[in-house]
Amino acid sequence: MLAFAEALRASGAGLRVLNLGGGDVDTATSMGSMLFTIMAALAQMELEIKRERVIDSVKKRREAGLDLGGRPRRITDSQIRNAVRLVESGEPTAAVARDLGMSRATFYRRSRALPQ
Repeated sequence: MLAFAEALRASGAGLRVLNLGGGDVDTATSMGSMLFTIMAALAQMELEIKRERVIDSVKKRREAGLDLGGRPRRITDSQIRNAVRLVESGEPTAAVARDLGMSRATFYRRSRALPQ
């Protein structure tokens, strides 16, 4: 946002933000430029704090051996094992994967990741 505001200023234009904290901010004025810079810096800081919290949470959950969330699997490992047997007996992989409702790539990835 700061680079965008600077590019506008260099071309002789300004950015006017309506209703930012109850008032207008016009980057063509020195006060408006300062407020816009402060708001952009606060937004950047907030983004970095959120990122740090997420990274810390993921690290702690991994260390504790907890689930990281994500989309629940519809197809169980047992169903994948049965599908692998079908492929090994000669069924086309594409047909088996389609019957499971997944792509061949997903089928291959899930079959490789099966616990032995």
